[in-house]
Amino acid sequence: MDLYTPDEFYIKDYRFVPYLTRDEIAERVTAMGQQLSTRFEDKTPIFVGILNGAFMFMSDLIREVKVPLEIDFWKLSSYGDEKVSTGDVSEIKAIDANIADRHLILVEDIVDTGLSMQYMRRQLQSHAPASVTTITLLHKKEATRYEVKLDYVGFEIENRFVIGYGLDFAQQGRNLPHIYIRDENQ
Repeated sequence: MDLYTPDEFYIKDYRFVPYLTRDEIAERVTAMGQQLSTRFEDKTPIFVGILNGAFMFMSDLIREVKVPLEIDFWKLSSYGDEKVSTGDVSEIKAIDANIADRHLILVEDIVDTGLSMQYMRRQLQSHAPASVTTITLLHKKEATRYEVKLDYVGFEIENRFVIGYGLDFAQQGRNLPHIYIRDENQ
């Protein structure tokens, strides 16, 4: 299958260039799936994908997990069509599953400020899950301003704007199989 893998990609006059390849991502996702399979060997966890960005990562991740599992989705917004968080988190779609006494695995595409992750953990406590495990494909550690607990991190990246593999800018770029970074030299 031929995938759309341009050498550069433009959105709103910003140039993006490849940063992490599809193969690098796949290798890391496989390793995380194996770790989760071991950790949840005797359980049936609920993977909760944070929409829209985590859909591609979660899809690949759950195929690497070798235990029975369930999935659900939660849609939050703190960006709109901007590159920087508004500072407010709003819930657009709630989790449908009953999560009391269940093992949840929150699947995020990227954690930068930590605002959304902090919001999610706080919201989940009132539902009394058995456990909450957090996994993110990307973590901008130097951008994190809120205290967050991340159990699994695919890649720690620099504090630069990225798109692709589910991540977007103004809803564009999600279909790219690589992760692209904004070219600051343009």
